[in-house]
Amino acid sequence: MKIVTGNDLKTGAVTWWTGVDWSLYVDDAVDVAEQGEAIAAREEAARRVNAPYVIEADKTADGVRPAHIKDRIRALGPTVRMDLTLKPADPESRDWVI
Repeated sequence: MKIVTGNDLKTGAVTWWTGVDWSLYVDDAVDVAEQGEAIAAREEAARRVNAPYVIEADKTADGVRPAHIKDRIRALGPTVRMDLTLKPADPESRDWVI
């Protein structure tokens, strides 16, 4: 699975391509297959996102999980203070091991 991530232009928050728009939650990301680079270029040109790029991810029963540790950290936030991490809608996700 390939997904697109970038940063919100106004807030700098990490965002994930949903197929229609951008979301703060990695679980909302959709598989872009081979269209990822085109989507990233189009969205950046339209100034809806900053520095978008395509990453590998896995879709499991627990949701979408970026393949690389760097993007897992981007998905959840700081690893040193769990009280500052982004809390997904699923209460069980707080146990998600990076």
